[in-house]
Amino acid sequence: MTDPHDETPAPAPAPAPAPAPAPQDVKSRIRERIEERRDVLLDLSRRIHGHPETAFTEHRAAAWCAELLGDQGFAVTAPAHGLDTAFEAVTGGGPLTVAVVCEYDALPELGHACGHNLIAAAGIGAALGLAPLADELGLCVRVLGTPAEERGAGKELMLRQGAFDGVDAAMMVHPCPFEMADFRSFALGTLSVTYTGRAAHPSLNPHEGRNAADALTVAQVAIGLLRQQLPPQWRVHGITTEAGSAPNAIPDRARAEYELRALAAEDLTELRDRVEACFRAGALATGCEVTLERPEPDYLDFRGDPGLIRLWTANARALGRPEPVERPPFACTDMGNVSHVVPSIHPVLDISDGASGPHEAAFAEAAVSARAERALLDGATAMAWTAADLAWARRAGHRPA
Repeated sequence: MTDPHDETPAPAPAPAPAPAPAPQDVKSRIRERIEERRDVLLDLSRRIHGHPETAFTEHRAAAWCAELLGDQGFAVTAPAHGLDTAFEAVTGGGPLTVAVVCEYDALPELGHACGHNLIAAAGIGAALGLAPLADELGLCVRVLGTPAEERGAGKELMLRQGAFDGVDAAMMVHPCPFEMADFRSFALGTLSVTYTGRAAHPSLNPHEGRNAADALTVAQVAIGLLRQQLPPQWRVHGITTEAGSAPNAIPDRARAEYELRALAAEDLTELRDRVEACFRAGALATGCEVTLERPEPDYLDFRGDPGLIRLWTANARALGRPEPVERPPFACTDMGNVSHVVPSIHPVLDISDGASGPHEAAFAEAAVSARAERALLDGATAMAWTAADLAWARRAGHRPA
């Protein structure tokens, strides 16, 4: 027992040894299997890229992924978890369940300018690499096809339906103009605004009108002034979708779509309250009515699991990937919702060397480049290796901290 009067500080405990990674022969077999299916994976990526489908309409992409896994012996459920373009494919009966996440929705007009064709194919590749070794490693591999990442928060809807129940770790990779292991994202909320006023002639009886477009203008001015008082990483941005149809009629209807971003999900409530007050001010100033709606679930900020990040980083280095950079949050993803309930990673892989970024037309071209296809195969391999490392550590009684 330590003497309570002894002021000599106790020695710091020795750090726990890092768990040993999966044996090299296991990793070699995983990599060989992925390389054997190289042409199949690249063909899948190109097909998805060549047939872009937006949120909740990804019928071909989901079917192609599910069919490929079914042909390789996975137990496939499609549709799954309440969404027509979601699927689940499972192999292995081990006690450790790893979810490999596949996104495949495209952007309106821009196609696969976010590179989701690569995400889907990399996820399929990781699963195929792990499949023959799943039982040996003590793994259950659950592949989840998750629609509507760009709009609609498909993963949040699937979470509510139990898609991630019993999952010990979840992972996906994303193309980017740089390399990053510890990905971070904003929390995102959406807001649909509708003003209802009273139509009138602008010269005959303007005093009888209630100008809905003016209500929206007042609100936008209020938001512009509010921005000076917002924390640096909070964002408010939107578009007007309706504000009258003719200059000789006072508009009785105006509509807008807005997005709100904050560093953490906890901040969204305050930000939403302050922005909604601006829209109510527009209604109060003009005598209009305002309706405020949330068209889709909130996207929560992504919170990566430190132990999984360390495993991923070591595996990416072993594959010769560029050293990861550190950046503040710069995007939003519904994978953030998953990370709040399941240990997760969402590393990003460089496919453009900074020449273009997601949601730019040039990035859609980069998503079928040789550089992108190398990232696809590396991403599949590093995810599979990370799952193998995690399973090996668990089998030895360790959990990467």
